[in-house]
Amino acid sequence: MKHLLRLTAFTLLFSVAFAANSATGDAGNSNKEDPMVVMHTNLGDITIEVFEDEAPKSAANFIQYVKDGFYDGIIFHRVIPGFVIQGGGFDENYKQKKTRDPIVNESDNGLDNDRGTLSMARTNDPDSATSQFFVNLSDNAPLNAGRGRPGYAVFGKVTDGMDVVDKIAAGQTGAAGPFRQDVPQDMVTIESAEVIAK
Repeated sequence: MKHLLRLTAFTLLFSVAFAANSATGDAGNSNKEDPMVVMHTNLGDITIEVFEDEAPKSAANFIQYVKDGFYDGIIFHRVIPGFVIQGGGFDENYKQKKTRDPIVNESDNGLDNDRGTLSMARTNDPDSATSQFFVNLSDNAPLNAGRGRPGYAVFGKVTDGMDVVDKIAAGQTGAAGPFRQDVPQDMVTIESAEVIAK
């Protein structure tokens, strides 16, 4: 049953991104030269290490959105307990923000979708990721690249604030805006995001 729920959630990760158009392994070793980003949410701060070496295109893409202020006022619009929290595309009125062009999928970079990692959300097209991302709430091996299967590109990890991530995941969800399910009923907003170190 648990496997079936994971598979269903995995399918939803595809479908919503399409409709919207939109402790790790080796990556757990801290690199002081990696950029660090803080997302200030209405539930607390989330600090993220961004892996420039392993996922250069995804990292540069994410950092640029942060520097542009794109994520300020953006919500977490999908929460699936035990799976992921996803955000980066919709404002507080559930309107999708205009993004830059999609980037190439870097899911074959050797990083796994383990608990606490950030990955690029995308549609069924592997090279369709823009601004949306998700934080893995558990080790989600089905999201990794495999033989003949494109995965979801890991580009960072939460180094501080997993308690905030878990608080987001624990909230009640349901329908809101254009979404039929999985939306936090108490809105979770990224009030601002900033690069704090490199």
